[in-house]
Amino acid sequence: MTKSLKKRLSIMASCRGAFLGVAVLSGLINVLYLSGSIFMMEVYDRVLPSRSIPTLVGLSVIIVMLYLFQGLFDMVRGRILARVGAALDEDLSQQVFQSQLSAPLKGRAEGDGQQPLRDLDQLRAFLAGGGPSALFDLPWMPLYLFMCFAFHPWLGIVALCGAVTLVAITLLTELMTREASKAAVGAALLRNGISEGARRNAEVVHALGMAQRIGNRWDQANASYLAYQQRTSDVAGGFGAMSKVLRMLLQSAVLAVGAYLVIDGQATGGIMMASSILTSRALAPVELAIANWKGFVSARQGWRRLKTLLEANAEAEAPLKLPAPCALLSVENAGAGAPGGQRFAVQDVSFNLKAGSALGIIGPSASGKSSLARMIVGVWPTWRGKVRIDGAAIEQWLPEDLGRHIGYLPQDVELFAGTVAQNIARFDPSPKAEAILAAAKAANVHEMILQLPDGYETQVGEAGAALSGGQRQRIALARAIYGDPFLVVLDEPNSNLDNEGEQALTAAILSIRERGGIVVIIAHRPSALAGVDQVLVMAEGRVQSFGPKEEILSKVLRSVPAPQPAEPRMPAASNLKVVEDLGVAS
Repeated sequence: MTKSLKKRLSIMASCRGAFLGVAVLSGLINVLYLSGSIFMMEVYDRVLPSRSIPTLVGLSVIIVMLYLFQGLFDMVRGRILARVGAALDEDLSQQVFQSQLSAPLKGRAEGDGQQPLRDLDQLRAFLAGGGPSALFDLPWMPLYLFMCFAFHPWLGIVALCGAVTLVAITLLTELMTREASKAAVGAALLRNGISEGARRNAEVVHALGMAQRIGNRWDQANASYLAYQQRTSDVAGGFGAMSKVLRMLLQSAVLAVGAYLVIDGQATGGIMMASSILTSRALAPVELAIANWKGFVSARQGWRRLKTLLEANAEAEAPLKLPAPCALLSVENAGAGAPGGQRFAVQDVSFNLKAGSALGIIGPSASGKSSLARMIVGVWPTWRGKVRIDGAAIEQWLPEDLGRHIGYLPQDVELFAGTVAQNIARFDPSPKAEAILAAAKAANVHEMILQLPDGYETQVGEAGAALSGGQRQRIALARAIYGDPFLVVLDEPNSNLDNEGEQALTAAILSIRERGGIVVIIAHRPSALAGVDQVLVMAEGRVQSFGPKEEILSKVLRSVPAPQPAEPRMPAASNLKVVEDLGVAS
């Protein structure tokens, strides 16, 4: 049994205990609800005929005490449900967040990716609301109907007919809102995805004059969402209004039948009033359930989605902790593709790198270079073959343990809201200042950071918006080499760097090699290859050649034939692209 599954079972077990307590309290509350009807019956049948003030006072004291207990139990029940919701959120929030975080790596992210947390919020809000109380009160409806039958069969029959009608309305509400509620969630995902994408790319949207067109797309998605929401609300609201009218009508009908029985001498005035109150109380949970049905459906669908997400991301048993790697990176006939896709982006890749080596990966656009980088660091799992570090396949490591030994600079640099120091230290809760400074100096970014308004404590803003592209890239490089990781993978690390930054990059690569680390660098500019000793050429997702840098680059140059004056010839397209990308044609 996996850790997450055990944890989930323990959560549900604790919830079962709390729900059992709520059920007991609901039973006490519903029994105490009878006190009002009995008090009414006693007043009409005993106090008024006898004109006994002491009896009235005694009954009043008793009913006040019973109402106080009823209110106390109701308050305790509400607090238990609120705490059940909070406890469920506290126990599941980290799992949901981690599952949400890993969903894009498995091809399951939808919309803005925040739906799992919204589902958890919806579930907590429903548990803390009035919906569960109504559901716990529903099983006590037969008690009130039995009391009506005990007063007189006709009173029971009228109340039973009303109860059956309201239950039928509840079932119709469920059937008619189920599909619309599901569709509303899908429309909300699309709408939120458009909004989040536009927000994250606000500069492009503004510069290219796309705001109105993106706004029109959002309007269409929002209109669809509102239509489904309105349909759900109309159905639930319509049946809710119908149930209120029916309950009032039924209460009046019971009163009328009771009056007839009093006139006919088959019942007393107290029974007539008590049965009317009992009928109203018997149908109140159904009415309340219909009023909260929209929240119930949303919470149920959210729980199903959360359960599916958590099961898909269930953690395996923690593997044996492995020693820090220090010797070898090996890729064995490995292949992988985009999460959720069916097509290999890279395949049949094999090479070995020893400690102190640096590999430059070159090739034309869409040749699989970045895909190979993602596979090497474990962002994309291998579909075939293995990627090993010191002989251990990367899936044998826990991500947290492996992450300490890997530095990764993706093509699209992303910093997180926080300080420069926090970003460099990968948000380590207790980082060592010496390690942060060492990483910054290795990336030659220390002096630049000191020039920022608050130095290392400068807030970078969301996604590093307060910094330039070059500053973000150099800080991300410092983050990649923080803690002296054994394997450092850099995807086009010099795309936003000036000459000084490129020199710092070369120095960083050489320092990693000197301390016995391994560097893999994706390059489009030749300056990025200054510190490497091995080169791998990619084309169409496959390795074309691999070996020492001078040998591979000279081979690439020799594959470009010189043009003849009489009959000009162009080099092969793939080789020409490599040459152009590297800038070595001259």
